[in-house]
Amino acid sequence: MKKSVKILWRVAFGILALLVLFVLLINFRVIGSMPSMEELENPRAALAAEVIADDGTILGKYYQVDRSSSDYNEISRNVINALIATEETRFYDNSGIDPKGTMAIPFYLLIGKKRGSSTITQQLALNLQADNLGKLRSGNPVGRAFQKIQEWIIAVKLERNFTKQEILTLYLNTVAFGDNVYGIENGARTFFSKDAGHLSIEEAAILVGMLKGNTMYNPRRNPQMALNRRNTVIDNMVESGFITPAEAAGAKSKPIVLHYNKIDHNKGLAPYFREVLRDELKGWCKTHKKSDGSEYNLYRDGLKIYTTINPRMQLYAEEAVAKHLQVLQKSLSAQNDIKTGNIWKKWPQFLDQYTKESDRYKAMKDDEASDSAITRAFNTPTRMKVFAWKSSTEPDLNEMDTIMTPIDSIKYMRAILQAGFMAMDPESGEVKAWVGGPDFRYFKNDHVAKTRRQVGSTFKPFLYCFAIMNGFSPNTILPNEPITIGNWTPHNSEGSTGGSITMAGALAKSLNLVSAYLIKQIGAKPFADFAQNKIGFTSEIPPYPSIALGSAAISLYEMLQAYTMFPARGINTKPIYITRIEDRNGNILETFAPVKREVISEKEAYTMVKMMEGVVGPGGTGARLRSRYNMQGEIAGKTGTTNDNTDGWFMGYTPKLLAGAWVGCENNFIHFSTTGIGQGANTGLPIWAYFMQKVYADPTLKIGSSDHFPIPANMSDDDVHMNYESNVKPGAESENVGNGSADDYGSGDATDFAAPGAEKPAPEQAPKPKEEQKNNVPKAAMPPPPKKGE
Repeated sequence: MKKSVKILWRVAFGILALLVLFVLLINFRVIGSMPSMEELENPRAALAAEVIADDGTILGKYYQVDRSSSDYNEISRNVINALIATEETRFYDNSGIDPKGTMAIPFYLLIGKKRGSSTITQQLALNLQADNLGKLRSGNPVGRAFQKIQEWIIAVKLERNFTKQEILTLYLNTVAFGDNVYGIENGARTFFSKDAGHLSIEEAAILVGMLKGNTMYNPRRNPQMALNRRNTVIDNMVESGFITPAEAAGAKSKPIVLHYNKIDHNKGLAPYFREVLRDELKGWCKTHKKSDGSEYNLYRDGLKIYTTINPRMQLYAEEAVAKHLQVLQKSLSAQNDIKTGNIWKKWPQFLDQYTKESDRYKAMKDDEASDSAITRAFNTPTRMKVFAWKSSTEPDLNEMDTIMTPIDSIKYMRAILQAGFMAMDPESGEVKAWVGGPDFRYFKNDHVAKTRRQVGSTFKPFLYCFAIMNGFSPNTILPNEPITIGNWTPHNSEGSTGGSITMAGALAKSLNLVSAYLIKQIGAKPFADFAQNKIGFTSEIPPYPSIALGSAAISLYEMLQAYTMFPARGINTKPIYITRIEDRNGNILETFAPVKREVISEKEAYTMVKMMEGVVGPGGTGARLRSRYNMQGEIAGKTGTTNDNTDGWFMGYTPKLLAGAWVGCENNFIHFSTTGIGQGANTGLPIWAYFMQKVYADPTLKIGSSDHFPIPANMSDDDVHMNYESNVKPGAESENVGNGSADDYGSGDATDFAAPGAEKPAPEQAPKPKEEQKNNVPKAAMPPPPKKGE
């Protein structure tokens, strides 16, 4: 053998040996970041966390990459067939590397054609290595060659450790379908609103066709190109023998029909609830560890969060809020001080604050614009999109294109009425509906759990309950006479004085003078202690007489928890909205149960139910619930209105459902000018009524007007009978006069408001039981109240 030939062979064997060594070094992870066998057997592709309603439907997701997964038997055979026919017809005949395809690459390169040789298994290998938010393929030729070797090694390992079905499933769970959608299940839900197991031939062809270019062949963006690509995939299926020419002709004759439903955190059912839930889940992830000791990641670990939200009730609640707010908004916007913007002349500091908090202002500051230039810009008419009520059933329509100055747009948006609404089962504690505001796209502040506002007369039932616990009865005759406590002189909102009335009648008519009389008799401090330490309010309940009229600022969420003790026969039940959390494999990580405490006796609870039925009866402040909204059956509740009609409330319940509504503006100084429009009976109550009308009409919910509050066995007919009659004129909802201070009541010591004849209690409050401490609700996100006297 010639010396030159020997050298050539040596070089060839040397290169081969180096290549083998190089492959071995990669395989044993000496070079590069080859995944271990354990990692390949348990691929950790990022999966979106799913929020699941009580009927199993998905309310929403939390994700960086919107991905979901399916099992092989949950994927339509049409998808499998389209994939093999289009991506790799010899998939079942190789072991991860296609020799024919690989050997043909040089010949295609010589004639100037680009031809892919990666098998489905190699593509899966690339997907498993890729960073979920980064590029899949290296743009550097050397880097791509190194990556290709890794793909070959991983592909062989995958073929040795997985069945062909498992490889197909893993591949379809990791591929991208555009619009930040990953996985065949998510692709099917997003583009066709169905699960992957029910995709037709033409739908499967659309999705598989997108794998060649998920932007170019996206049917939403490029319908004609997507149609052509779909038909090519269908032809491939015929050529591979998966479908007949007749089936192909039928599929190709159909137009592309999308039912596009991309889950967006700003859209869909219960967006406010999902955002509150997100914050809670972030905290949960920080305190719970995976088997490897790391924290759970809400956006990558595929958690499944099962909630108590009922989609039907949630939809009814959202529609009820929208239906009534758009009517109320017309009245508020028509007020002269709102229409002209004159109200802001009294509050220029807030207008300046909101201007500086705007994105426009911050952007101009970043561009180093002068103050004068910014002022000119904010007073120059500009084309923009703002929120506007147009539909109660299609939220996406509630906006308009307009031209106004940026400063006027701030005034306009701050005068949009806000609302909070929540419905729950008072016995189980399960939250069924949660509406935190009018539109999450424009208003992010949640008014169920994250906002505290003065509760007005909805607090009175707790005072009357405490009075019953201290010897009063519903039929006790009380004076409706002027009263002064310290320097505090309350009055009825309609100005009536004189006469007498039963305690049940006083609650029905929400008479402030009677409530002031009761707080004077039983003592503000003992009542505050009862509310704080027995009922379990976590919001501060100031121990001053004005709490009798609802001067405390409390969240709707916390009020609903407190109200559970009436329909739940004396049991206070903490609202619960998560039932369990599972990992991506269905393993239960934690289950949740409501926290319950007995607060009052069953007899006391039922007595309060009967008294509060008078509120929605003839002459009660909530009488329109029956007269105007034709609500039937056993219903109890309480209206509430605060100073200057700033906050309107209604808390109502039936034997099976408790719900509450609050209506007001973000700023306390923006409110209705008349009590006729701004009282709780006209703002909060109609939302409750619209919601319950639909609940009653839905037989699947099994809640109806024939339900009854159970009468305790130890109660007599005399106990049940309530006398709401009196010689006191009926009036509008009452108002409160603010928290005030100790000096307002003629004393610097709050203990002066203990019950007459009782020892003054120690100033320190008793420590709360552990179960009460669990009831914490986030502090209010509420603008400062108006200054005293304004």
